[in-house]
Amino acid sequence: MKLDAAPRQRSQEAEQKQGIAAIELWKNHPKELTCSVGCEEESPLVPPLNFAMVDDGIFRSGFPGAANFRFLGSLKLRSIVYLCPEPYPEENARFLGRSGIKLHQFGIQGRKEPFVGIPEETIREALKVILDVRNHPVLIHCKRGKHRTGCLVGCLRKLQRWRLSSVFDEYLHFAAAKARKTDQRFMELFDTSSLVHLSSWQLK
Repeated sequence: MKLDAAPRQRSQEAEQKQGIAAIELWKNHPKELTCSVGCEEESPLVPPLNFAMVDDGIFRSGFPGAANFRFLGSLKLRSIVYLCPEPYPEENARFLGRSGIKLHQFGIQGRKEPFVGIPEETIREALKVILDVRNHPVLIHCKRGKHRTGCLVGCLRKLQRWRLSSVFDEYLHFAAAKARKTDQRFMELFDTSSLVHLSSWQLK
C-alpha cells in the first residue's frame, strides 16, 4: 500500500464489489489455495463476519472462528491487529502459532453510547502496525467488525486523503443500524499529522 499515491475515492458500491470479487476468487480457485497446518483440506472457505478487503495487503472483519481458519490461511497473513481487550481464545492462538501469524493486540473497550471512549493514542499505535508493510498481509478485527474496526479503518482513510463523506459512507456500510455518532465524531477530529511521515514507508 502506498499512501503517497494519488488519493482514491472509492464509492460504497465499489468497495462492496471489491470485497465480493476477492471472496469469489477464493471460492472459484480452491486448488490455488494453501491450507494452513492443521486445517481440513476439504473444509469450505468461509470468510469471517463482515470480511472485506481494505487495500492491498489489508483486510478487515469481525472475530474469526474455527470455521474461518482455512479462509484466513488462504490470505497468507503475517499479522492480525486485534482491537478487543479480552484475551485471544486458545483455539485462535493455536491457529496463529501454526500459521506463523503475529498477533498485535490493542485493547479498546466496547461500550454503547453515550459511554463510548475511543483512546486516540491506541488507534495511533495500531495504525503504525498497519502502515508498516512488513506486517502485511494484515487482518484488522474486533468483535463484529463494525465500531472499533470501523474507526481504525476510517482513520486510515483520512491518511489516504479520502473525503470525510466517503469515510463515513464506508463506516456506515459496515455499522448500518448500529452506527454511532461518537465514532463519526472521533474520525472527523482524529489528527493524522503525526503519522503522515509514515505514508512514504517502502519497507519490505
